[in-house]
Amino acid sequence: MIKLTNIRHDRLAEWYEESGPGGNTAASLIMLSYGRCLYWIENDKIMLEKGDLLLIREGVTYYGKSIPTFLHNKYVASFHLTDTGHELPLLSKPWIKIRSGMAEFLLERTRKCYSDWKENEPYAAIRGQAILLEMLALLSREADQAAVSSETGKHAERMKQYIRDHYREKVTKDELSEFISKSPNYTAALFKKVTGQTISEYVHSVRVKKAVYMLMDSLLTIAEIAEFVGYEDVSYFQRIFKKTTGRTPSSYMKERPPRN
Repeated sequence: MIKLTNIRHDRLAEWYEESGPGGNTAASLIMLSYGRCLYWIENDKIMLEKGDLLLIREGVTYYGKSIPTFLHNKYVASFHLTDTGHELPLLSKPWIKIRSGMAEFLLERTRKCYSDWKENEPYAAIRGQAILLEMLALLSREADQAAVSSETGKHAERMKQYIRDHYREKVTKDELSEFISKSPNYTAALFKKVTGQTISEYVHSVRVKKAVYMLMDSLLTIAEIAEFVGYEDVSYFQRIFKKTTGRTPSSYMKERPPRN
């Protein structure tokens, strides 16, 4: 139903790209994780900012470029629909810009896909296609549901901010339910519906994101970083880290800049 042809990670200050000639262009799902960039699609100008997704239908002509002085960081998955009878509502338009409540979850899934693709892991293409199809299905479902009410969205954002402020501690649904004045079960269901992640999965993702920066930009050991972000058991931290990023903590440590 979907054939993944490429997935890349761009971290660029100067970038320009045009679609292929004659409409011979794969569909693209673009996820911006940092900065800003611009796309022009059939005379429409689209500004992408951190957290935005852009889905471009197969065969659509476009070009994109960076914004002067702005570094941007994005993932681009290119794919073809191989089953003409398969319908994805989001691909009914030439392009669609999406601001999803599940953006962080989708970004983590994309990072896993890219890691497998880059390292040429066994069955990377099959796994990547499955992840991409899952993401498109989740985005279509979110669009069909129209979205989450304003109050529900605000509750979810408040909980996400609370977790970002307290990620080094043990954060539970009971604690968050008190924070938003709802029942524990309702709180957990609301969070999952809006973000696509359970509360514990989101806590792990925030911890791992912090750990990635520390592994590359500090002098701390893996055990010290694990303890700092909230894990007493370094072996458990390493398992969660590999599951989340597709890489080991030690592989990120190798990217540390040389110290004088």
